[in-house]
Amino acid sequence: MDEVAQALRDRGGVAHWSELKESLSRDQLEIALTSGSVSRIRRNLYVLADMREVRRLAITAGGVASHLTAAQHWGWKVKDPPVRPCITVARGSRTPTGDLELHWQDLAPKDIAGHVTRRVPTVIACARAYDGATALCVADSALREGQVTRQQLLTAAQASPRTGRSKATRIAQLADGRAANPFESVLRWLCASVAGLCAIPQGEVAGVGRVDLFDPRLGIVIEAESFEFHGSLEAFRRDVRRYTECARRGLVVVRFTWHQVMHQPDYVRTALADVVRARSRAL
Repeated sequence: MDEVAQALRDRGGVAHWSELKESLSRDQLEIALTSGSVSRIRRNLYVLADMREVRRLAITAGGVASHLTAAQHWGWKVKDPPVRPCITVARGSRTPTGDLELHWQDLAPKDIAGHVTRRVPTVIACARAYDGATALCVADSALREGQVTRQQLLTAAQASPRTGRSKATRIAQLADGRAANPFESVLRWLCASVAGLCAIPQGEVAGVGRVDLFDPRLGIVIEAESFEFHGSLEAFRRDVRRYTECARRGLVVVRFTWHQVMHQPDYVRTALADVVRARSRAL
């Protein structure tokens, strides 16, 4: 079960069987499902949580599943799966017992479906409550799913409570469904904090193809490098050719590992700032 949990964590807490089958067997997954540590939320889509237990806890608490737990319910990948069930209760309610991540807000009936916050309120709640990287992962996942639009997020953010409204608006403005996964979302959040850098997700480079992030003005290609997708000889050869083609066009390629992006953000920001300064001088 530890292997199943880790495989799901590495993939944003939610994954299709097609993403898991390279590292897990069906038997391992079935054992985790039986134990309740993993739930099947749709056909061949699995989440690192016991969603039935979460709903029971929400009902018992007199509230609704929200924030990162609601994001899991909708099948969205997140930066880090929640350690405890996220429950929102009305202001003035009695504090529920149990090991819960509690939030206090008066929600309208239209914001709730089946004891879970709906999609748009879930994104806005995460944007108001969490750090930017965590929030952007949720917002990008929501747009990637295709059930909400950036304009819906912007409208909801601007109408949200004053506390946290500016954070929510910022996340709605940055959200982009082209980000392939939380790895790329977090890397883009770090790019957004570097002065002078304007990184477009899944940018198209003539003669090279799509790259994870691209600043066409400065000619900087930024790649989120995952061993999972670059561990074969064929992938290695393909990447070497891509980077050579970038060099032939006078582009600078900056590559970051998952560990660097997720656990060494200061290093990533500093490295990007140095590259931006060098390119700005050169141009």
